Amino acid sequence: MPSTLRQLAHRRPAPRAGPAERCDLCSDQLPDQHSHLLNTATRALSCSCPACSVLFDHQAAGGGHYRRIRSRPRPLPEFVLDDVAWAQFGIPVGLAFFVHNAESDRVTAFYPNPVGTMRASVDPGSWRSLVEANPELPTLESDVEALLIDRLSSGPVAWLLPLDECYRLVALLRTHWRGFSGGDEVWRQVSEFFANLHQGRA
Repeated sequence: MPSTLRQLAHRRPAPRAGPAERCDLCSDQLPDQHSHLLNTATRALSCSCPACSVLFDHQAAGGGHYRRIRSRPRPLPEFVLDDVAWAQFGIPVGLAFFVHNAESDRVTAFYPNPVGTMRASVDPGSWRSLVEANPELPTLESDVEALLIDRLSSGPVAWLLPLDECYRLVALLRTHWRGFSGGDEVWRQVSEFFANLHQGRA
């Protein structure tokens, strides 16, 4: 996972240096923009070539353990979440993403930090209340898509985001965090990440 995160972190805008990226399943050379597969048994992401993305997706040769991440970022401009509802999730920071696990039918929150992500189980009742207030949330694709909530900006910002983009954000924080508060560069990188989402360049 750490090497994959580094690859995601540097996928854009830095030009690639050193050996070309390779498909994690067949070792074929990959283009800069390529697909990712989630192993639902281990929750690990793999870089994949077009052929492996199709072959190993879901019920094919992967034996059902792989899911292709195929969604695109979708903003939720009418997202509703007040301070009381946020407090019920018990998340101590203002940036987190939520993933529904299809097998367990549970939602887990992940919040990035300088060493990776912390995870927290989400109270089912709190999640149901959030879904009832936001009719777009039932379209969240289990396992491979996340609800990303950013409360560090001027107002709450929410996206339905492919899981690999969430881990790219995690990698940006890990790579650029300096000192106690992170430093200017990490927050510039986070602002650029969201700017690229708005401009459709994710």
